[in-house]
Amino acid sequence: MIKLDILSDPICPWCHIGKARLDQALARHRDHPFTIEWHPFQLNPDMPAGGMDRRAYLEAKFGGKTQAAKIYAQIAEAAEEAGLLIDFGAIPRTPNTLNAHRLIHWAGIEGRQTPVVSFLFDAYFQKGQDIGETEILVQVAERAEMDGDATRRLLESDADAQLIRDRDSHARARGVTGVPTFIVANQHVVVGAQPPELWDSVIAELQEKLSDGT
Repeated sequence: MIKLDILSDPICPWCHIGKARLDQALARHRDHPFTIEWHPFQLNPDMPAGGMDRRAYLEAKFGGKTQAAKIYAQIAEAAEEAGLLIDFGAIPRTPNTLNAHRLIHWAGIEGRQTPVVSFLFDAYFQKGQDIGETEILVQVAERAEMDGDATRRLLESDADAQLIRDRDSHARARGVTGVPTFIVANQHVVVGAQPPELWDSVIAELQEKLSDGT
């Protein structure tokens, strides 16, 4: 198998789109060689612990209501093309994602990372839920067949919080400036929500090399 490391943030719409596009390619190649691991990267590492009003956040980030609306219209179009229907207006708050990344980390220990990532995207982008809230994260964990009570106890502590911050800082030190970022076999970096056809080509090339024993 070949390692595919993915750096993402569960409130990043392009990460959601990028995963959907990757999933389309993986569905066409059931014998794909990838073993996938998700890694933390916070778009807003300085976000207040309780998050903030999403409209205020977007207008501050993109320089006003008009520009924010223009950018998110483009994102909504790309999401729809990827088969994702997102009602951005139904998302009231932009959360701090440190705890969501902690949950993804713990899910990795149990072999449940990709389901948890999927359910986090669903909770935030499809249901408009605040994935900074403990109870929402517990629901995500339980949906992924993790222990809800154990997850709640961990979230109410500071377990692995510094580990997530350190991993985020390490990614930035290595030159990661945005997500999604995909690293194939710890050698080749693919940045952005790439179309399924690119992943088709990558998978075909890797399978050919594996069959040749190279």
